[in-house]
Amino acid sequence: MMDTKQLMDSLALGTQVRLEDIPKIDLYIDQVIQLFEEAFEETKRNEDEKILTKTMVNNYAKGKLFYPVQNKKYTRNHIMLISLIYQMKSGLSINDVKKVLEGLNEKAAERDWSLEGFYESFLEVQRGNVEIFADGIQRQAMSAAQEVSGMENAEELEQILLIASLIHTSNLFRRAAEKMVDELNSRRESQ
Repeated sequence: MMDTKQLMDSLALGTQVRLEDIPKIDLYIDQVIQLFEEAFEETKRNEDEKILTKTMVNNYAKGKLFYPVQNKKYTRNHIMLISLIYQMKSGLSINDVKKVLEGLNEKAAERDWSLEGFYESFLEVQRGNVEIFADGIQRQAMSAAQEVSGMENAEELEQILLIASLIHTSNLFRRAAEKMVDELNSRRESQ
């Protein structure tokens, strides 16, 4: 089994679209896709995997996950919103992502308002999450190894147990996020 250090190194957990990666000029869709493909290249599971496609971005636009683009150009605020959508869509439904971003989307549509401060906070929290994750995965791996110690095929059983444990942890986090989306939506509706 791959040790946890090797696993952590192979995950490219520090991968982000940083503010300094986002040009200060508006971009066409092909340029936005290229930006994401380059930023998240290391996170691909295989060569054929696409990080972001025109169809995805068009679906986000049709679903009103971000405010309308002008002259087929995406602003820095659009790119930051697309990055947030990209990060959240793997754990939440598109409808939940839309609910979460609703208030930010309205603010970001204002030409004189920038998401940069919020987005930088998001990136900083992500960096902290990587440290928390690294510590957690180490503890889960040690726990799995202890549970199957002495069993026949212990190494394979350890890996299976760790996979199941990671999926369970992922489900716990997803359920907590969904509960928070419901609470946010309920608070907004009562205002």
